[in-house]
Amino acid sequence: MNGHHLKLLKELDKNNVLSQRELAKRLSISLGKVNYVLSGLVDRGLIRVKRFKNSNNKSAYMYILTPHGITSRIELTREFLKRRISEYNTLKAEIEELKRELE
Repeated sequence: MNGHHLKLLKELDKNNVLSQRELAKRLSISLGKVNYVLSGLVDRGLIRVKRFKNSNNKSAYMYILTPHGITSRIELTREFLKRRISEYNTLKAEIEELKRELE
């Protein structure tokens, strides 16, 4: 899984009744990518898709995070943070080295 999976899980955790088009707009990714990522999340059992029965919009769905999905979102967030901290520390060391070279 990658950053798109994490962003989508976080967005669905905030609002689970967004259309795929709305998700694509909020995440700044293509509609096809949203569909692909959602399908992967469903296949992995991280979300369930529920159709609104009494909706005027027949393509209205609710995306429900499963307990496994919530756990995965937390793990992905932890991994993402660990990666970013490592990148930050590497960049900070490079900046310090460049400062020493300039002195």
